[in-house]
Amino acid sequence: MINVLIVDDSAFMRKLLSDLFAAESDFKVVDTARNGKDALDKIKRLKPDLVTLDVEMPIMDGIKALGQIMKEVPTPVLMISSLTRAGAEATMQALALGAVDFVAKTSGSISSISEIRSEIIEKARSAVKANVAQLVKPKTNTALLPPFPVAGQGGAAGVQNEQIIAIGTSTGGPRALQEVLVRLPGNLPCGVVIVQHMPPGFTKSLSERLNSLASLTVKEAEHNDVIRPGMVFIAPGDYHMLFEREGNKTVIKLNQNPPVGGHRPAVDPMMESVARIYGSRTIGVILTGMGHDGTKGMQAIKNQRGHTIAEDHTTAVVYGMPKSAIELNIVDRVAPLPNIAEEIVRAVKK
Repeated sequence: MINVLIVDDSAFMRKLLSDLFAAESDFKVVDTARNGKDALDKIKRLKPDLVTLDVEMPIMDGIKALGQIMKEVPTPVLMISSLTRAGAEATMQALALGAVDFVAKTSGSISSISEIRSEIIEKARSAVKANVAQLVKPKTNTALLPPFPVAGQGGAAGVQNEQIIAIGTSTGGPRALQEVLVRLPGNLPCGVVIVQHMPPGFTKSLSERLNSLASLTVKEAEHNDVIRPGMVFIAPGDYHMLFEREGNKTVIKLNQNPPVGGHRPAVDPMMESVARIYGSRTIGVILTGMGHDGTKGMQAIKNQRGHTIAEDHTTAVVYGMPKSAIELNIVDRVAPLPNIAEEIVRAVKK
């Protein structure tokens, strides 16, 4: 039985969420709280397996409460966020502080909650299995790796000698991406493309946050963006990100084809598309996340003799996506998160 504490300043939302969990045989709502201070007291006393946490609350808001929870009583936390610009920014802050995941609600109405009912339950079940110790651990290695030597002035590089780094991640991804990207040198001689499972609006906030922290330029991908060295493109929520060659350039093509394995964006089509263009010059990376999105993509990279890297079980917040690829024996290097940036640089220098 999964014991849940629901934290929300709206009595209506507390009731909605309580009813939603009560309808599931494996959940039990042990109590509710109306603000962060109340929540902290109840977490210490009741020791729930999971906390759902609203962002905007009086007395102590969700962000302050989360910081205290992670410091005093580390517990899996699922943020209930609003689909607004401010909501997205607060959510990125919450994920950086140690929330396992979030669910975005369009409003506090019964219909908007019932629309995301299955997402809340699925993410709640996944969150209780998360490696919370990793979420509260201070980042062990944030030192920037040395810059790449400046290459000789040659002609325009063709796709035959360009490399690309393709990264896929889900639950726990924003923190993992931060730890990897802040260490990569700003003069990385190739582009980076990323799929992080996330709804629209939130990928923009994630890109802006990572851009402010990394030496590389990070942006939310747009249709027809050109892949360039030292640039990181994150697939926008609700769009698949594929690639085409146009002359001597590789161009991003976004589409809204049906979700793949329940995801849009999905890692598999992104990696398969990259592997078709870059072949053996592709470096595929799978980080923390639930499920097995990215396994087919890593297989496609391997089939083209590209290089594959996966996060080790010791640091993955959710060891689903890396495990799926590792078990198929299609991963060249398995490394804990603090060493992933080195593995990428080593593969680029090969």
